[in-house]
Amino acid sequence: MIKIKLLSCLFFLVFFLSHANAITFKFGRSGKIIYDLKSGTFSAYLNSDEFLKDGFSTFKENNKLYSSKDYLQRNYSSTKISDQFGKGVKHTIELKGAGRPDMKQIFYAYDQLPYFLCEIEIAGASVSSNEMIPVQGGLPILNGIKEIRSVFVPFDNDTFISYNSKQLSKNEQQLSAEVGVIYDNTSFKGVISGSVNHRVWKTGVTTGIDTGGNTFIKVQAGFTEKDITRDVIPHGALKGHIVKSPMIFYGLFEDWRIGMNAYAKANRIAEPPIVFKWKHPTPLGWNSWGAMQEKISFDKIVKVTDFFADSLKAFRSEGTIYIDLDSYWDNMLKGGLEGDYSKLKEFADYVKKRGLKPGIYWAPFTDWGFKSGGDRRAEGGNYKFSQLWTKVGAGYHDLDGARALDPTHPGTQQRIALVIGKLKECGYEMIKIDFLGHAAIESDHFYDPKISTGMQAYEVGMSFLLKQLDDKMLVYAAISPTMASGRYIHMRRIACDAFKSIKDTKYTLNSLTYGWWQTHLYDYMDADHVVLGAESIGANRARTLSAIVTGTFIVGDDFSAKGAWTERAAELFQNKALLAVIRDGKSFMPIEANKEASEMFVKQSGNTHYLAIFNYGDKEKKFVVNATAIGLKSFIGYQLEDLFTHKSSAPVSAAEFVLAAGDATLIKITK
Repeated sequence: MIKIKLLSCLFFLVFFLSHANAITFKFGRSGKIIYDLKSGTFSAYLNSDEFLKDGFSTFKENNKLYSSKDYLQRNYSSTKISDQFGKGVKHTIELKGAGRPDMKQIFYAYDQLPYFLCEIEIAGASVSSNEMIPVQGGLPILNGIKEIRSVFVPFDNDTFISYNSKQLSKNEQQLSAEVGVIYDNTSFKGVISGSVNHRVWKTGVTTGIDTGGNTFIKVQAGFTEKDITRDVIPHGALKGHIVKSPMIFYGLFEDWRIGMNAYAKANRIAEPPIVFKWKHPTPLGWNSWGAMQEKISFDKIVKVTDFFADSLKAFRSEGTIYIDLDSYWDNMLKGGLEGDYSKLKEFADYVKKRGLKPGIYWAPFTDWGFKSGGDRRAEGGNYKFSQLWTKVGAGYHDLDGARALDPTHPGTQQRIALVIGKLKECGYEMIKIDFLGHAAIESDHFYDPKISTGMQAYEVGMSFLLKQLDDKMLVYAAISPTMASGRYIHMRRIACDAFKSIKDTKYTLNSLTYGWWQTHLYDYMDADHVVLGAESIGANRARTLSAIVTGTFIVGDDFSAKGAWTERAAELFQNKALLAVIRDGKSFMPIEANKEASEMFVKQSGNTHYLAIFNYGDKEKKFVVNATAIGLKSFIGYQLEDLFTHKSSAPVSAAEFVLAAGDATLIKITK
């Protein structure tokens, strides 16, 4: 008995000593962070699940690495907060040490949020950093899981880049831009962490499993990688008396898909849009790049306008549709960008006369004529193009056949002011802006000496562009940074170019499979122009449905001429049941998360559920769908209607669908 009591006392003494320096921060209903003031590390729990172990923070200052574990003096303070995220407590750990910058680790714990936010900052007489890692550590909750998967999120949608879900083994890791996701593919339980600020830093997230089988995560502000961010030089450094990291989102979710929705919403809260609030219907329209491309002419686009006005009268979003001119509209200019825009104005007026809305295109941060030399005068001012080019190492930034222009340079801005001013005068009501990633590239030095990072330059350029647009147009982005563009645009294309084949559909839906959550970051996501061409009816249905499940509907055949596409368009594009699905403009969510592209997607709108099914293969396939996969307890009492064939059925336990090769269907499920 005495031995038992002594052992018991010894256990509690060891426990007390090991936790004497521990401070607990609570968040949400059942979350907590335990910070050890002695070691400079912290762990996070949701209920009893430990989803961060021995977390710590590091930063580089003048190329020297410092860690929160290396400081000898740590002091804790807290204050109540009430901000855009809600009510909570801000917890601050101040770290001091001789011969090193002061450091703060800051945690934001909110009463109603199932995740926490954190950041670090450093201070001194003059500090400089181009790398800050607010959080890194182990993920015990995911150790030993049979199938651990990690999602790669691209920095942008250029060069036909794809998302992926990679199964991890020992000594494997994966990089991702801005946000990292690591999850159990059986249960879908997963950890999500990423930046919610994108105006200063580029952030990269590494997830992986080490040689000992331990799962880990690292969130790094100051991330560049040629194949991901397009940069060939290191991230720019921030300098001053105080340097802060971006704020980092960190959470464990029973379903990582729900967590990604929360992450996207947190970004929208942290950096709300500065583009004007969109109060109009979900955009529908036509874009010339789908098929017409460089063959654009005044006569052709007038015929296209007439086709939509006369032959596709039901292809409308509450009476609205955009006729959008893509690249090569300058074929109709006389005298270049500073010349005669009368033909463009005549077209805009004609579109409005026919009851439609005119749209236009431009790439404001690129020089497509750079191979002709830099002595050319940049339109709108007296600067030479060579003065506008973004300086990168010993050269410049060339990608996609275009050279990047410094967004902070007055010559770049004068050129933007000229063109946007002309397009406004012509009366265009939509603009598709492209190759925006060129404005976010890291540079040795920008024209504006206050700007030292690519994301700071991006903010300058996009803010200036919006000022010129003056709330006059729907702002649609094609190639653009995935996360950082949320403040500046209404609508974003989710992938790179896609045209008419089943392969185009699969490529687009790869981005929706792992990027659907951006529906909460933008007003609208878009699947690029839907082209029917002379493809099979199945491929036409699949391509049409890829737009519906993404959230908007932009089409792209050359309707100035007759062909198989004109009859198919009359059938598919005027299907009122399909058009009703995109009235709310929201994307579908994937059912599967271990494939190049999910074959099934779901969406709930009020009391109605929708199930989209795609067969990307070259053989007929049967799909068996359980009610739980789409968020229902059972199919009993529900009616299932195929919105392409309008046939109905009432399954009991599971629903079966047989799709031909390269085909798709959309099922409406109502009580």
